[in-house]
Amino acid sequence: MDNLTLERWRALDALGVLERLGCYAKVDSTYEPVSAHDTRRFHVSLDGRDFELLLRGPKFYDTRRARGGGGAVDLAMHLHNLDFKNATALLRSLGV
Repeated sequence: MDNLTLERWRALDALGVLERLGCYAKVDSTYEPVSAHDTRRFHVSLDGRDFELLLRGPKFYDTRRARGGGGAVDLAMHLHNLDFKNATALLRSLGV
């Protein structure tokens, strides 16, 4: 894995990554952020599992599991319960 690809994946918008991972994501229009006003809340479904994610650029926070991260690799690891190696393989196979 080269550093340029990792840097590109770290900078990708989390909502776009969700789409590439095949997630269904619905914005919660009732959500009003407290501090970071560009944060949005999404209800996400993937393979029969549901998540409530706060998204802000490449960063995400899972409110139900109290875990977050940043970038495509972290998001793939979190949603698919993968290790780093398998998450990068998944992203490559999806052409992310």
